[in-house]
Amino acid sequence: MAEIRATHGFQFSSADHQEEVSVAGIWLFLATEVLFFGALFLAWIFARYWNEAGFSAAALKTSLVIGTINTMTLLASSLVFTMGVMFIRAGNTRRLLQCCLAAMALGGLFIFLKFGVEWRDDFARNLFPGSDFAIQGPLRGGAQLFFTFYFFATGVHGLHMLAGLAVVAWIVRRAYRGDFSERYYTPVLVVGLYWSFVDIVWLVLFPLIYLIGGAP
Repeated sequence: MAEIRATHGFQFSSADHQEEVSVAGIWLFLATEVLFFGALFLAWIFARYWNEAGFSAAALKTSLVIGTINTMTLLASSLVFTMGVMFIRAGNTRRLLQCCLAAMALGGLFIFLKFGVEWRDDFARNLFPGSDFAIQGPLRGGAQLFFTFYFFATGVHGLHMLAGLAVVAWIVRRAYRGDFSERYYTPVLVVGLYWSFVDIVWLVLFPLIYLIGGAP
């Protein structure tokens, strides 16, 4: 691999200074994300309060099996990426690469199961809100509202997952070039925080979608 490059940018006084600014920056960005997802979750909970029966009927149409597998998949991806951070802190670039690739594979599995399998099945069963919506009768309105939240929230989360896969791939490219060492790994730390945040969002979505009113 190539020789390790400079440990900090010209605009920073030291590598420690760069890390402090970078970590503060990603936390500020994640705070704005919390505001967005927090408002979405509060709206979901409020809507469910006024449409409890319809939301419960809709939740029974979701796939708890796929939701559970995807939850375990994301937890595993966060674990292996965190291990990658620990390895690069010890100067082990090879293990960092392996952990990043494993995290990408798990993230890709999540995307496939969520959108390639579960969403496809949802559309096939006419669960997308519209004139042909599968649930009829007095619970139709609440059930359609549930699936409106469902498709919007999981779609936005999926976009965040794709962004996460892109930045992890960027880390892989830089690690392969030899940009990181025990003296400099700030981008790995920043991407790890983002990846973990996306997983935490799913940990909130999981009970909202599959457990509250849906679990037997």
